[in-house]
Amino acid sequence: QLLLVESGGGLVQPGGSLILSCAASGFTLDLYAIGWFRQAPGKEREGVSCISRSGGSTNYADSVKGRFTISRDNAENTVYLQMNSLKPEDTAIYFCAADSIFLSNNCSRNSMPYHTWGQGTRVTVSS
Repeated sequence: QLLLVESGGGLVQPGGSLILSCAASGFTLDLYAIGWFRQAPGKEREGVSCISRSGGSTNYADSVKGRFTISRDNAENTVYLQMNSLKPEDTAIYFCAADSIFLSNNCSRNSMPYHTWGQGTRVTVSS
């Protein structure tokens, strides 16, 4: 069974940082592109960032560019999302998703291609 488990969410003050982890089990993550998505209450799911299988290609939403960094450690079968300078509008449930459909150096912040999803981790940015 293919599983993704997110962790690292929590409550943080504005301007603070968090590192989210997306750990895979049941499959080898280096064959998959990974996307990070978030959904705030009452809002549509947003593609935050993605990273290609090779790790050589990344993509960020304009709203997080320069503040968030996605990375992967294939040896650990884990993808990370470093989130700095957090803002209240970053408050959401964050999900990671994986799919092997992408070419080695491609990924997408569109959720449609992804078939394996984690259960999400909640991030709350508030003073």
